Amino acid sequence: MNDLPQISEAEYEVMKIVWKHAPISTNEITDQLLQTTSWSPKTIQTLIKRLVTKGALTYEKQSRVFVYTPLVEENEYIGQESNSFLKKFYDGDITAMLSAYIENDKLSATEIDTLRSLLSKKSKKGDNTRG
Repeated sequence: MNDLPQISEAEYEVMKIVWKHAPISTNEITDQLLQTTSWSPKTIQTLIKRLVTKGALTYEKQSRVFVYTPLVEENEYIGQESNSFLKKFYDGDITAMLSAYIENDKLSATEIDTLRSLLSKKSKKGDNTRG
């Protein structure tokens, strides 16, 4: 999927539940979100309907219960959002972004070590192209 639907922050909270527990019923989604938000069940149902309309979720009716599964993969959506952030704030230059994070002490030593490890693995594969 190249053009993923635009998902609001509230809709993203619903998607996180669906990604983690799919297939999942309306009641199960609602129960999960009532534990972490102050939203009403009606609000949650509206968010679910919006996600279906946007093509982010699909559903099956099983007896009297609607069961939802995602049509958008979590890593695909996060990748799109990361690219959007990178383009918006750093003109698509990941080196500039990392430099800003490092210079402003936004990365811990552990995070820097993890990045070193990832970069080392990538360079050993001989694939240093960006997609």
